[in-house]
Amino acid sequence: MASFAAAVRDRLRTLMNIRKPRKDQRRGPRPSVGSRIYWDDVRMTVQAGMSVELWGWLQTQGWREVVFKGDRRRYRDVSTDMAMQLIDSPPERREEILAQAIENAVARTRPTEGGTAAARTTTTGTPPPEDG
Repeated sequence: MASFAAAVRDRLRTLMNIRKPRKDQRRGPRPSVGSRIYWDDVRMTVQAGMSVELWGWLQTQGWREVVFKGDRRRYRDVSTDMAMQLIDSPPERREEILAQAIENAVARTRPTEGGTAAARTTTTGTPPPEDG
């Protein structure tokens, strides 16, 4: 029942436009592999191989680690392939690859819980006919 009340309260706050913007976080140490980082409405998962130097560069661009448990914000996710291209790129191409990654980021169809999407299963309906 508490989740229903929270969902109603969340919708009400959105409709009444009474949300408060978050303050910018301070710069911090490089997040561990698998952590999520964000900039504006774009989110990326930290991959193995991200150097301290690359993390410092991303922080100067405005990227910060997602540290809010149960973050309900809606993000566009950068693909793992684009994140790896950013890690493997030379410093002079980073801006270009980051801009391309942000441009190709995909919005999730529904918010995630705990940073991972819940599996969707179908319990009713008939399977589609096989064309053969």
